[in-house]
Amino acid sequence: MIRRPPRSTPKPSSAASDVYKRQMKAYLLKRLLLMIPTLFGIIIVSFIIVKLAPGDPSAQKFGGAGQATAGLDAQKGTEQAEKRFREKYHLDEALHIQFGYFIKRLFTLDLTYFQQEKPIKDDMIDALKITMGMNLVVFTLIYVIAIPLGIFSAANPDSLVDKSSTITLFIFYSLPSFFVAEVLRHWFSDKSGWIWFPTMNLHGADAENLVGFAWFIDMAHHAALPIICMTYGGLAYISRQMRAGMMEVIRQDYIRTARAKGASKSRVILVHALRNSLFPIITLFASLLPFLVGGSVIIETIFQIPGMGKFSIDAVFRREYDVVMATLILSSVLTLFGILVSDLLYVLVNPQVSFSDEG
Repeated sequence: MIRRPPRSTPKPSSAASDVYKRQMKAYLLKRLLLMIPTLFGIIIVSFIIVKLAPGDPSAQKFGGAGQATAGLDAQKGTEQAEKRFREKYHLDEALHIQFGYFIKRLFTLDLTYFQQEKPIKDDMIDALKITMGMNLVVFTLIYVIAIPLGIFSAANPDSLVDKSSTITLFIFYSLPSFFVAEVLRHWFSDKSGWIWFPTMNLHGADAENLVGFAWFIDMAHHAALPIICMTYGGLAYISRQMRAGMMEVIRQDYIRTARAKGASKSRVILVHALRNSLFPIITLFASLLPFLVGGSVIIETIFQIPGMGKFSIDAVFRREYDVVMATLILSSVLTLFGILVSDLLYVLVNPQVSFSDEG
């Protein structure tokens, strides 16, 4: 009897993997290069819009305060000081020349407070740390709660939990954040109550004397209400998007086929349907990412939190062009980066999505 030699198991060819890697590198390079003119266009448009706003830093700094009652010499002194100020920061130059000086300050990291005539870097870094720390907690809470809640609602449509959660979340989504903030401040500001929260700043008066875990607890106690106000709206929206995406996917033919083959309900939902239903959530990721640096102007102002939201709105009122432009540029960069990350996540969620133009 002649025995056939054992059939060797062919090793998977690396050709497909090499093609995939080349496509990914080419795609990333193309997108990164495309970001440069896009960002430059955003900077130009933002600069023009900011400069079109009435008033400028010199008008805020030398706004004629006291000139009506001051003598002639005092008025001349103020006018001369304003003239020197405008010459120093090129506020009398043509718009394209002012833009050139701004680009120079941007690339040399020498963005300036016009009113105080000092760099903005230190204050901006402090505000960024606060805003990014709070928003990382907010985003984590939103996704950790919203995605399972949306999945459960889609897996059990028209159930009591689904109906009650839908009504509750729509009510939350319809409530403006400033209203919720004021209600929470009214309910939980009484220190004699069984539970209370501070309603101003991120730390108590004696925070400088606290270290380690005590300092963290003090900050968490102060940040609880602002985080709630920034979480509930996104939580309601993301959970409903997750439910809608899941409901659309579980009606597909391949889901019915999986059920016909005897797959359990949990396997159908978590293995077959979950991946494709994540596409709307991934798309929303790009729009949420800029909030990491933009912050919430309303919430930070109400609770007097020295984050990027309050930092930016104060700069708008003082006509601090460099601060406003720096905030807009950071938000734009994160938006472009978020769109790129979303496109990459599409491929990870569904391998049928390709980096190639034909795919």
